[in-house]
Amino acid sequence: MDDIEIKYSVGALLYSPALNSKLADAVISGRLGDRYSLAICLEDTVSDDMVGAAEEQCAQTIRTIRSSKDKAYIPKIFIRVREPSQIRRMYDLTDGSDIITGFIFPKYTIDNAYAYNDALTDINSISSHKLWMMPILESRDMIPLTDRVRILSEIRASIDDMRDYVLNVRVGGNDFSNEFSARRHYDETIYDIHPIASILTDILTTFARDYVVSGPVWEFFSSDNDEWKTGLRRELSLDMLNGFIGKTVIHPKQIPVVNEMLRVTRKDLEDARSILNWDSSGLQVGKSFGGERMNEVRTHYNWARKIVLLSEIYGIV
Repeated sequence: MDDIEIKYSVGALLYSPALNSKLADAVISGRLGDRYSLAICLEDTVSDDMVGAAEEQCAQTIRTIRSSKDKAYIPKIFIRVREPSQIRRMYDLTDGSDIITGFIFPKYTIDNAYAYNDALTDINSISSHKLWMMPILESRDMIPLTDRVRILSEIRASIDDMRDYVLNVRVGGNDFSNEFSARRHYDETIYDIHPIASILTDILTTFARDYVVSGPVWEFFSSDNDEWKTGLRRELSLDMLNGFIGKTVIHPKQIPVVNEMLRVTRKDLEDARSILNWDSSGLQVGKSFGGERMNEVRTHYNWARKIVLLSEIYGIV
C-alpha cells in the first residue's frame, strides 16, 4: 500500500478513552469489525488527575493487542496526545510498538505546531517504522475573520514542513460548536451551522488540494427509528461533496455507516476509469458511461483518481 492509499484508508476513525480497560478485548475479539481505524485518546476524554493512569492503560492496551496481532484484525492505531512531550513518553511506554501507526495532535496551531513537529521528527529518528501525524484543526484562534487567513496560512506552512509524515488533516467540529454554544441534532448537519461551515470551508480551501482532510465527529449512535443513521448519511454526503474523506466516530455502530458512504457508485467508477484511460489524442470531452452527463479529461481528472482510490479501498455500491 503506497502513501496515498494509506491516507485514504483511515476511513472511520473510532475514538476511545485511553482509560478504557476493555478496548483491547473489543479489538482482538473482532467486535468492532474489520474495517476501521482506532484513536486511543489521552486528551479531552481524560481528566487532568488521571493522565498517568491513562498513559499506563494505553500502553497496556497496545501491548495486549500486539500480542494477538497474528490472530486478529489489527486496525491502524493512533495515540491522541495532549501535549508534545507526551509523544516520547508514550513511545517509550509502548516500546516503540510496531502496531502504532502514528499520533494525533489536538488543537494544532501556530503556538504549538513546531513543538509537535519536532517531537515527531525526533521519534522517527529512532523508530524502526514510520510514525505518521494527524493534526487536528480545532483551536479558537482561527475563528475571527480578521485573523483566519493568516492563522491558516501559518498552520499550512508548519504542516508543509512535515508533508512526508502527514497522514490526514483532521477538523474538530465539537470544539468549534462549543465556541458558538451550538449543537446539532440528528436531523441537522454541521453545514447547517453557518459560522462553523464557514470555518470548515476555509480549512478545506487551504488544505484539501494537497492533503486528505477528514470530516468532523458525528455524536449520535441511537434513536427510536434509526433517524441518527439518516442524519449521519446526510452529513457524510455533504462531507464528501465538499472534499472531506473519512469521519471521526465515537461508537462502533457508526463504523458501517461511514464505510457504506465511502463506497462509490458503478456509474461514477466507470466514468472515472474512462477519464483516466482516455485516448490522449483528439477530443477530450465525451458522454458519460450512463449517457447522463459530460466527462471532460482536464476538469474531471482529479475527481476520477479519487473515485478509483475509494473503490479500491471501500468497494462499489
